[in-house]
Amino acid sequence: MEKMNIHFYKYQGTGNDFVMLDNRNGIYDFVGFNAIKKICDRRFGIGADGLIKINAHPTLTFEMDYYNSDGSKSFCGNGARCTVAFADFLGINCENVDFWAIDGSHTASLNEQKVALAMKNVNEIHEVDTDYLLHTGSPHYIQFVDNVEQVDVYTTGNFIRNQDNFKLEGVNVNFVQVLNEQELFVRTYERGVEDETLSCGTGVTAAVLAYANKKGLQEKHSIRVKTLGGELEVMFRRKENGQFDEIQLLGRAKQVFKGEIDV
Repeated sequence: MEKMNIHFYKYQGTGNDFVMLDNRNGIYDFVGFNAIKKICDRRFGIGADGLIKINAHPTLTFEMDYYNSDGSKSFCGNGARCTVAFADFLGINCENVDFWAIDGSHTASLNEQKVALAMKNVNEIHEVDTDYLLHTGSPHYIQFVDNVEQVDVYTTGNFIRNQDNFKLEGVNVNFVQVLNEQELFVRTYERGVEDETLSCGTGVTAAVLAYANKKGLQEKHSIRVKTLGGELEVMFRRKENGQFDEIQLLGRAKQVFKGEIDV
């Protein structure tokens, strides 16, 4: 097959990094599983936690077409924030934007590089002994720890992710330390990357909701979250029936470089 030239942009959101392609006219439809793995490889490619195509959408502003670095698909909160920042760079008005992702439609707003992303409602949180399991666009396993800096995230996360009940679909494993009533410290082992990442937007969201469930918080709250790659904020409302809505993930997203690559 003849090599094809790809013009890309690189973005990061609290250290979660992504290769971004403007595919609104379909020119990068050919970039598939094998090419994505090569592009995301940190030694033989550009290097990234994932690749994102901005596609045209028939009714919404655009489609976010997200791939993990192993070529698998999921929803990614930090990736979505970076997609909104990239769309703004492309000249799309993102003061208030509606876009499509693998888990359905989302709204977001951009103000001075800070993206506020509306997340899907969460209606169920399952307790697994003293841990929690919930879905925030991707499945997340939450374990509260006393000192998250001392956790061997790769070894423990990989062990939990490959348990029989998770092995096929995979699960993201989050280790959460409560710093104070309004702030958490979260580290995440991500499926698809199969390693610890500097930040995970859906994981941070899941950690905050599990914390709210654990503490019995009601009504509206805002929780700050520290990650290895920076700080995020999660806003939510917990209703009387224990379900969550009005969930927003807030944080900065930044373009770091651009270039071309042959695949």
